[in-house]
Amino acid sequence: MCGIIGIVSSSPVSDRLVDGLRRMEYRGYDSAGICTLHEGELVRRRAEGKLLNLVGVLENDPAEGTTGIAHTRWATHGAPTAANAHPHATEELALVHNGIIENYKALREELKNENRTYASETDTEVVAHLISSRIEKGATPQEAVAEVLPKLRGAFSLAIAFRRHPDLLIGARLGSPLVLGHGEDEMYLGSDALALAPLTQRISYLEEGDWVVITKEGAQIFDAKNEPVERKIQASGASAAAVEKGNYRHFMQKEIFEQPTVVAQTLSSYLRREDVSVALPQFDFDLSAIRRLTIVACGTSYYAGLVAKYWFEKFARVPVDIDVASEFRYRDPVLEEGGLALFISQSGETADTLAALRHCKENGQIIAVVVNVPTSSMAREADLLLPTHAGPEIGVASTKAFTCQLAVLAALAAHMAVKKGRLTREEEREVVTHLLEAPAALNEALNHDDDIAAMAPLFSQTRDVLYLGRGQDYPLALEGALKLKEISYIHAEGYASGEMKHGPIALIDDDVPVVVIAPSGPLFEKTVSNMEEVRARGGKVVLISDAAGIKQAGEGCLATIEMPVVHPLIAPLVYAIPVQLLAYHVAVVKGTDVDQPRNLAKSVTVE
Repeated sequence: MCGIIGIVSSSPVSDRLVDGLRRMEYRGYDSAGICTLHEGELVRRRAEGKLLNLVGVLENDPAEGTTGIAHTRWATHGAPTAANAHPHATEELALVHNGIIENYKALREELKNENRTYASETDTEVVAHLISSRIEKGATPQEAVAEVLPKLRGAFSLAIAFRRHPDLLIGARLGSPLVLGHGEDEMYLGSDALALAPLTQRISYLEEGDWVVITKEGAQIFDAKNEPVERKIQASGASAAAVEKGNYRHFMQKEIFEQPTVVAQTLSSYLRREDVSVALPQFDFDLSAIRRLTIVACGTSYYAGLVAKYWFEKFARVPVDIDVASEFRYRDPVLEEGGLALFISQSGETADTLAALRHCKENGQIIAVVVNVPTSSMAREADLLLPTHAGPEIGVASTKAFTCQLAVLAALAAHMAVKKGRLTREEEREVVTHLLEAPAALNEALNHDDDIAAMAPLFSQTRDVLYLGRGQDYPLALEGALKLKEISYIHAEGYASGEMKHGPIALIDDDVPVVVIAPSGPLFEKTVSNMEEVRARGGKVVLISDAAGIKQAGEGCLATIEMPVVHPLIAPLVYAIPVQLLAYHVAVVKGTDVDQPRNLAKSVTVE
């Protein structure tokens, strides 16, 4: 959500700032802007909509200068207009902000006697005026920022440029990530390492409450108490090629097809082929002593957690509570001392999930984190860090991160079962063997891409779609419906198959396709009964199953999608592929923005 980049240099920065914004388009945004310092003036250019619009503005009216800040905005306070786009400016400074200032009305009230003029509807603009007010009264930029930051409540990362200090930027973070980049005779700020990848591989991650003063020569970092601190300089590992689509039409398509590779990479970190066993990173608590597991996540990560609940309870026999992060703290959950709280997030910065993590930590829970960014806030606060190795996921709709999360969670469930004596050595070998089969099965599932593309037009004109699944396929039904909603804007809902007669069956008619996720197995016949209920009411069924399932129940279906025969343990990974491809191809047929769907952001860093 939103993106910040700043550069202090001896060379022109405008084009590089725009390139940095381009590398953060995946985060989701609805307006963009840039501000440079040139001949004692703040040169500000902003545009509503896509970055292409800002580029057009700059072509007609360039922004010269060797120091600057830039921003992509995802609207919170105020509509996505050019007037509300960042940077916001006063006579003294320009400022960009990710996050929310919760007490902005009270801060405006504090300034009411200064007759200040506000040009936007945003919460951000008051921060610019607060800092300007101090500077106008004689404070230095550093003094003004140090005085204002403690007044801000909410979540923020900030980058600030000062009109009378053309070789200076100040950045700050609280609850929203900000990265410091180290260059040769220039320095950088960015929302993530990917934004800075073409500029530098030497970065420092600012910690909670940090703020930093940067010049061309270097940076001075202060903590929340305004004490000077050092933050480690490390190699970012972010690749400048990570935001290239290659031969694929969309990033989402590329990331779907990367899944066999990235799942294999992820599993290689958790499974030992030589003795066919599970091997987790070192940690300082006794996994066998865990009596209850609490899983917290949002969106697609939550559905990964729902699948994992089946695994933990089946294999390790550990009771599992699972919550969406935005609701978790507010129901005042009962947390037993010494319980394990497991948080799942692609970015590791999701605001609701991070707040839930800290709540659990304060209440005596051991913290485990499954995350795709091992340098993220959640990763740094974990007792047990379980990284996925999906690589940067640019498409807003999560695909490869989801299957990599499932791979890690399956390994963790198996390891907990071993530690608790619930899996024998032979059973552990069997589980590991099946997990090692997953990449090949994913590859085989991708071979049906053309078949799925051919059926996409059947969905393009419909207004509603239902997804059904039983057992661990139920979360896949939820995920399939979410994917379709996210990128095609078709209303879709996922249900447990047996719940159809408890209300949703009233929606069935010949205009509502019903996607049934049903690998053959113990629950298959019950699911077939639910399919018959749908067909009896004129519903059109698309069956996703293996050869045996399609042979038994495929006749009379609108379409079938055949998956390889796999062990139930890895079925959720494999059956994720067709629901992802179906959503993708329907969106392509409809002509929607697949990689940057409307109103959505990749990393949700506000509550």
